[in-house]
Amino acid sequence: MHALRYLTLVWPGLPWLWLRGSLSGLVLALAFAVSLDVAILTTFMWPGLVERELTLGLWTAVAALWLVAVVSAAAAFPPAITVPRRDEADALFVKARDAYLARDWMQAEGRLRDLLAIAPTDGEAQLLHAAVLRRTGRTAEARKALDKLARSDSGAPWRHEIAAELGRLADPAHSPAGEEPVVLPLRDESGRQGSKSAAA
Repeated sequence: MHALRYLTLVWPGLPWLWLRGSLSGLVLALAFAVSLDVAILTTFMWPGLVERELTLGLWTAVAALWLVAVVSAAAAFPPAITVPRRDEADALFVKARDAYLARDWMQAEGRLRDLLAIAPTDGEAQLLHAAVLRRTGRTAEARKALDKLARSDSGAPWRHEIAAELGRLADPAHSPAGEEPVVLPLRDESGRQGSKSAAA
């Protein structure tokens, strides 16, 4: 399976689209598809439609786009999204949550970034990261993070909390320092969401 990941290098944009779900990867893959289709159509289907020099220039552009995209993708090949050991992810989340409760925003953000690097689909960590961004006054980043989470599958269990966070961002009288903490369910030792709750 590991070797099959490298087959995505054949099509520009596919490594980022397939392995990370990147929007820029989708745009690049579609741009390459359209340029290749136009080159094929003007060469084989309608050869008299455009001049020979333009067709040659089109194929040169397609080849240059393919070469640049493949070389750049090979240089920065996206790592596979690995499933971290649950205890490692839980330990990072607990440290981030404790830092958040202690109002140590820098420590909380650092721990959450570490956690999201190994578990980018952890919805609970993404929600807490958005709360940290909101608390530090970075409302545009917080709104972007919440919108991304709301559109993802990992955000489905957190719809109510996402809406509440977006409501806090929309409130013009919002004061990050004097606000009551958000209450989120905690994970139990097995990594599942427990019924106990604490401020997050």
